[in-house]
Amino acid sequence: MSTRPPTPTADSTAPAHEAATEQQDGPGLKAGLKNRHLSMIAIGGVIGAGLFVGSASGIAAAGPGILVSYALVGVMVVFVMRMLGEMAAANPTSGSFSAYADRALGRWAGFSIGWLYWFFWVVVLAVEATAGAKILEGWVPAVPQWGWALIVMVVLTATNLASVASYGEFEFWFAGIKVVAIAGFIVLGALAVLGVLPGSHDDAVGLANLTAHGGFLPNGPGKILTGVLLVVFSFMGSEIVTLAAGESADPRRAVTKATNSVIWRIGVFYLGSIFIVVALLPWNDPSIAKDGSYVAALNSMGIAHAGQIMNVIVLTAVLSCLNSGLYTASRMAFSLGRRGDAPKAFARTTGRGVPQAAILGSVVFGFVAVFFNYRYPDTVFLFLLNASGAIALFVWLVICFSQLRMRKIILAEAPERLRVRMWLYPYLTWATIAMIVFVLGYMLTDTADGGGRDQVVVSVLAALGVVAVAVVRQLLHKGRKDSPTRS
Repeated sequence: MSTRPPTPTADSTAPAHEAATEQQDGPGLKAGLKNRHLSMIAIGGVIGAGLFVGSASGIAAAGPGILVSYALVGVMVVFVMRMLGEMAAANPTSGSFSAYADRALGRWAGFSIGWLYWFFWVVVLAVEATAGAKILEGWVPAVPQWGWALIVMVVLTATNLASVASYGEFEFWFAGIKVVAIAGFIVLGALAVLGVLPGSHDDAVGLANLTAHGGFLPNGPGKILTGVLLVVFSFMGSEIVTLAAGESADPRRAVTKATNSVIWRIGVFYLGSIFIVVALLPWNDPSIAKDGSYVAALNSMGIAHAGQIMNVIVLTAVLSCLNSGLYTASRMAFSLGRRGDAPKAFARTTGRGVPQAAILGSVVFGFVAVFFNYRYPDTVFLFLLNASGAIALFVWLVICFSQLRMRKIILAEAPERLRVRMWLYPYLTWATIAMIVFVLGYMLTDTADGGGRDQVVVSVLAALGVVAVAVVRQLLHKGRKDSPTRS
């Protein structure tokens, strides 16, 4: 396992302060991720636990039209990933879009979106640890739920502390199980729809369920947008591969491959599996809300013990999300520390190339969030959830604006690195920005308790607070540089 050589001095697209810091921090991260790790991280990154447990509410709202909701969000994510892939293929770095925002929009932007993204994932740690603990407590009730949450967090923290290769190996198998499960579900579902799967219900044959129960849009076309709000956050995680690529032997090849494959990944795993659900069952079938969309679909196919099978798959998805969430948060903290926007300890690595302080700092906040989830679920933790609710959309917006500027920088300084190009630049970039802004605006119309409006308002307040800190730090730094040196 070789140590990655310092690249920023030769990399004209990296921020100057990042280059200086990386040189003085010793060996840095190591290229411990293999091609098979990166491939599975790229595939599994778009399959979150939200796909398995959150799709029922979207189907209830939009009926079979939820397919349009998934397609709209999928197109938006494909465009965002294409923009991120363009920048990441030109300059792979552990800070990914935060480092590109730093370079393209200013240090305040890199600081702000980096810390917001870190905050998002440490809150996710608490959510996923609790979800996994509930499943495990159902299997082994002798261990309390908080005990299972603690065990899960400790095990995955130890995995990440061991080496990046151990993270990659765990994620390879976690993601592999998710991929096999979804692929098997789609194949069996397609056989049931075609009427050739023994044991499946006769009314599941054909595509009549797409239109027979009030039409394709039984609740009206406006519910497509409601569906968008319900499914948009289940796509978060697609960008993880651009952070992980920096610790592979050939990061540019890995990023290019992942970017080019995002269309089929979203098409197959999201649209394909949801299509099977709404084709097999009437959208208003009570079992979808009662058992969950995938369990209900498996039951309609005559699959025995469907609930327990799905619990195993959901637990795998939860552990995968926890594993990747801790990895992602720590690498963002590492990048912030390397750029001087976080404690210097976060930028230090062990002899195995692991940013130990960044991992421990992230998991400590995750443990605190887990405590709040058990002790103050309807106050403090609800605030944390709402504060992180719209950050995914903020990240995508920053990626769009960064790409508008970075394309010109790359062309001016290193045009040969432009291996991946955003289609129809800059028109599709601006169209994507408009789509994201529209979704944020539409969220403000969702006035339900803990709904879209609460998430946007609290997330904006949190973002403004972080931006204010960034601006003040930048002004103080500029003031120190401009002040005369005392003799």
